[in-house]
Amino acid sequence: QVHIVESGGGWVQPGGSLRLSCVVSGGDFSYTVIQWYRQASEGQREQVAVITQSGTSAYGDSVEGRFTVSRDNAKNTVYLQMNDLKPEDTAVYYCWQPVSDSWGQGTQVTVSA
Repeated sequence: QVHIVESGGGWVQPGGSLRLSCVVSGGDFSYTVIQWYRQASEGQREQVAVITQSGTSAYGDSVEGRFTVSRDNAKNTVYLQMNDLKPEDTAVYYCWQPVSDSWGQGTQVTVSA
């Protein structure tokens, strides 16, 4: 059974940075795609980034150029480096592994002055 835990969220001022971590236990992590989603308190869940088994990445339009996703297969971990954060980035950020349809509990990111 796959278990996912996100961490690294918190409060940051506009223009600041945070790095989120997504640790995946169970299954064969190195062969799976991982995706980051976010959901604001009054919004729909939005795809933020995806990283393939080989490390190829893609991003949502609203974060392109500011966020970077990476993975460390030795640590079963995917990272989301978020730079130049804006108030509209405020949301709960989730990690999803499509092959197992497993989600983490999410980590809150709040961007405000």
